[in-house]
Amino acid sequence: MKVATAAEMREFDRTTIEVVGIPSLVLMENAGAAVAARAEEICDGRKVLFLCGCGNNGGDGLVAARKLLNRGFDVRAVVFAKADSMSQDCKAQYQIASKMGLRIELKKSLTAADLHSALVIDAVFGTGLSRTVGGQLAETFRAVNESGSTVISVDIPSGISADTGEVLGEAIRADHTVTFGLPKRGHFLYPGAGYSGVLHVADIGFPSGLLRSESIKTGLIDREYAVGSLPERPRNSYKGDYGHVLAVAGSREKTGAAMMTAKACIRAGAGLVTIGVPETLMDVFQGRVTEEMILPLPDNGNGSLDARASDLILDFASRHVDVIAIGPGIGVSSDIEAIVRRLVAVSALPLVIDADGLNAITDGGASLNKAKSPVIITPHPGEMSRLIHKADIGIREIEKDRIGTAQSFAEATGVYVVLKGVPTIVATPEGQALINTTGNPGMATAGSGDVLTGIIASLAGQGMAPLRASALGVYLHGLAGDQAAAETGLHSLVASDIIKSLPAAFRCLA
Repeated sequence: MKVATAAEMREFDRTTIEVVGIPSLVLMENAGAAVAARAEEICDGRKVLFLCGCGNNGGDGLVAARKLLNRGFDVRAVVFAKADSMSQDCKAQYQIASKMGLRIELKKSLTAADLHSALVIDAVFGTGLSRTVGGQLAETFRAVNESGSTVISVDIPSGISADTGEVLGEAIRADHTVTFGLPKRGHFLYPGAGYSGVLHVADIGFPSGLLRSESIKTGLIDREYAVGSLPERPRNSYKGDYGHVLAVAGSREKTGAAMMTAKACIRAGAGLVTIGVPETLMDVFQGRVTEEMILPLPDNGNGSLDARASDLILDFASRHVDVIAIGPGIGVSSDIEAIVRRLVAVSALPLVIDADGLNAITDGGASLNKAKSPVIITPHPGEMSRLIHKADIGIREIEKDRIGTAQSFAEATGVYVVLKGVPTIVATPEGQALINTTGNPGMATAGSGDVLTGIIASLAGQGMAPLRASALGVYLHGLAGDQAAAETGLHSLVASDIIKSLPAAFRCLA
């Protein structure tokens, strides 16, 4: 499913009204009907209190209010505006609702008594809000949140940025949100995602062609996307059909990262996996592998790769391998930097770069532009900040605009960016961005990223295009984490539990 910005939704409104010819009041009528239908399912006989603004979001609320009034509900509406400040369509709905006998008060604030035992419908602000909510309205929003009332928000919880999920001063925390046409970015980006409750997407009459437009650059990685991406396994296939992954990983004291990456590769369906390891650690790895193979590589005598390893990696890969993953547990040194730069510049195979492999890129991503083949990078916000290499873009700035950060870096460097976090974002060199919908806080644990690297490399090795491999990889990673959390709980989940739960995740998509 596509995910829209506020500007994109305004354009849909304009096109639907001015080009297609559907009157704005018809769209508003449909929106109000969708909200009323959801409220009727939830209300269970309680009184209903509508909180309305002076714009079209308030008009949607007034439509829903009169529809519930017509169905016999105890309905009251409060409009936080003067009648002469309402938008044209909101004023029209105000006049209709008043003539139908709806109790409407024009007020500046509410008290706890106003909210007692009521189902609250939040129709104060829509997706166009850009200013900070303060004063008496902020106090009202806090009263709503403290009241214990069930809340349904219209389009997006009031006080949340539709584009970034930012809380603009104060925001209403909804139990349900009824949004129109397409979900908005702010429904999935935190902290806004934590305010939206259960999201319901309602069809109010926008032409379906608009909602599927290629001009919308953001979408969801949901179950439908994942099922459609899952690679087939023909009955007459053999291991060579499912790719050979070379995972260049591990160093002294970090052998576990290499093993988790390799085990995740195997569990995600790779036909063959070879781990490229420092030769002085050969015996350590040989005693731990089962399905995997080992490629000893030149090291510096301290259990870390030497720059000479790049020649052996490239030679082996050119003869045996479909994709190279590099980074988990390899450490940071000038030798590692040389290896990563050489692979990016020379390798004819797709690369998945993670962890210390990303820390080896110290030129603001300029070297990534020289890649001969597709490159997938999987940074967390700290690594992303180091990659961008700009003093004014730290973790805080990245978290405020996860989609924009991933998109701009992917476009600037020509790589596929998997920006890990909540939610994980996949961005392409063409400016497309996908928002993942799986995962849980228990996955914030050592080694979880190494597992993701293995899954994505495995899928790329099976012949999937970089975007599909990345998107399906993050979805499966999160889904396996959700399966694991159901067994272990959030606090006890470890990265190896995610690997063990990959079979269950695949079965969920079968």
